[in-house]
Amino acid sequence: MNIKVLMSLVALLAAALLVAGCVEDVPVAPPDGVQGEVGIMYTAVGQMPTLLATGQIDGFMVWQPLVSMATVSEIGTVVTYSKDLPPESTWTDHTCCALSAREDFIAANPDLTNAIAALFILAGEYVQENPERSAEISANWLYGGADMTFGDVTISSYDVSKDSIPTIRFTTENSPEWLESNHRFIGALREIGYLTGELETASPDKVDTKLFDFGPYEAGLAMVEAGEIKTPPKLTRPVSLGYLPSDHDAPLFVAVKEWEYFNDNYGIALKPRADVPGKVEVADLIVNDVVVAEVRLVLGEGGAPLMTLMAANAIQFAYAGTPPAISAIDKGTPIKILFPTQTEGSGFVVDSAAPVTDWSSFITWVESRTAEGRPVKIASPARGSIQDVQIKYALQDSGVVVKEVR
Repeated sequence: MNIKVLMSLVALLAAALLVAGCVEDVPVAPPDGVQGEVGIMYTAVGQMPTLLATGQIDGFMVWQPLVSMATVSEIGTVVTYSKDLPPESTWTDHTCCALSAREDFIAANPDLTNAIAALFILAGEYVQENPERSAEISANWLYGGADMTFGDVTISSYDVSKDSIPTIRFTTENSPEWLESNHRFIGALREIGYLTGELETASPDKVDTKLFDFGPYEAGLAMVEAGEIKTPPKLTRPVSLGYLPSDHDAPLFVAVKEWEYFNDNYGIALKPRADVPGKVEVADLIVNDVVVAEVRLVLGEGGAPLMTLMAANAIQFAYAGTPPAISAIDKGTPIKILFPTQTEGSGFVVDSAAPVTDWSSFITWVESRTAEGRPVKIASPARGSIQDVQIKYALQDSGVVVKEVR
């Protein structure tokens, strides 16, 4: 791992996790030649477009589809997507959402776990090949196809999803870049003492052993490539899968809503129990025309709450970010990360009236606003989130002082 990158992330994560109060200097020493100051406010992501539309913030760093909500409504302009944040190439193919599963479920139901892996591999490919249909499905699942309103601006949820889906890299490949981005966060969290459990002093090989089980992915991929899905033994009790209200989860939505396509072409399907618009709560996993499991789809408020459900065995699978899974594993939750479901998929947006078209012009604007005594104020998700660390690291790399504000 690049030592400079690691130490910078250590400092940023320390700031993100330890700073509290009204206005505090983030304890990150910027390089010589400080160009300006930016205030970061932590807030619920759903509030960000409205805060931007009403002038309470100058921008925000968040995951999709919130980025597209700002651009489609024309209240915001994309400065950069997460993969292109400075320093160059640092965040290419960076970790985001993944499918995790309880170890005891994997051990007791290997064929069913492999079949679910195969379905998500196929669903991810479908989203890549059919972005407009996937956008329609996501908009209906997440918003019931209804319009969205921010201040006095109203936009179509379908237009938002159609803009968002192409900016997310849907992949199930555990690429070297994806693995490295996970290692980078683990190393930083360890250095600041945030990992205090099973990952605190583990060797790199043991970390990978604790975090990952790529067996189901490899078995699922082999079945997909062979064109034949093995029929698992039928479960006698329901299995529950937690997910989040984001189009990062589009492969799940597609797998359910396009179940006939997957059934007819691949012999596997997640058929909804009821033919209803919008989200689905119960579906049957069908393999080779055999119903092998009742699958309950549990909507979570965030990755951490889903990990709590995993720890209690209330759900057996979670479609959520890797950072909460890493934290849960460190605390002893018996789960494994099976494979990524997408990478990247976040972005940095500023007010559409700002004189900004890219990162360089953003830094120029920051410098100008600082000189005027009106530092730029941006919103970010929770301290220590991927997006929080990314934007702080980019600002530090550009010589900007970061302060936490309300």
